Amino acid sequence: PGQGATPCPGFRRIDTMWDDLLAASALVLVFEGMLPFLSPRLYRQAVEQLSRMPDGFLRRFGLGLMLAGLALLYVVRH
Repeated sequence: PGQGATPCPGFRRIDTMWDDLLAASALVLVFEGMLPFLSPRLYRQAVEQLSRMPDGFLRRFGLGLMLAGLALLYVVRH
């Protein structure tokens, strides 16, 4: 585009979406790193307990976490 041309109307929205996605990913990494940093022993115990749980339970738990995250995202964004 030439000087003074404006980008497509949706361009800024996509750019902002990627910024939000990267910021959310960064926060996930921060939260995921807190327990092993603060208490490696407790983290190791939690991972050992998780490894003994049945796959079905972990799938349901993961689904519950995803639904809770989507609900929270909906509340925050609307």
